[in-house]
Amino acid sequence: MSVRTGELSSRERILIAATALSKEVGPAHISLDAVAARAGLSKGGLLYNFPSKKRLIEALVERHLREFDDALRKLEADHSECPNALALALLELVSCEEPVHKPHASGMLAAIAEDPSFLDPVRGYRRDLLDRLIASSGDVASALIVFLAVEGLRSMQLFGTDTLGASERAAVFARMKTLLRVPEPA
Repeated sequence: MSVRTGELSSRERILIAATALSKEVGPAHISLDAVAARAGLSKGGLLYNFPSKKRLIEALVERHLREFDDALRKLEADHSECPNALALALLELVSCEEPVHKPHASGMLAAIAEDPSFLDPVRGYRRDLLDRLIASSGDVASALIVFLAVEGLRSMQLFGTDTLGASERAAVFARMKTLLRVPEPA
């Protein structure tokens, strides 16, 4: 199935196609030919936008981080009246993520092993997020605990070692909200 052309730019069609393929086979296993075919473009059209597979994967990582941050900032604005609005938004956003138990995690690890620089934008984003959490928190220790717990949960998902059930995950998120002094809904 190819991506509908509609009003999307060829760059956006390529990113949508590459995202879908990455979820299916993992980023290390996508081919430029398969991405071009799924996007409904020639390989030359793909190479015009992304001259290498490395650049395409970098763009996928950047796109994912941008989408995550946009969603996080929207939730933060929704909670602007709450103390620790950013930490609360992070908890809400991550608690809605489905646990990842799919083969694409191994593809992500293979891509990182092939080129560790793929993690550079992730490291930069995580540092920026931590700085924002600390700056917006009245309790730095609680902000650090929330950050570390969220990153730990996400790392367990990435490595396929997540052994928590849904109720255990819910208990972790409830406790973190308590740390932030955010009352549970009645």
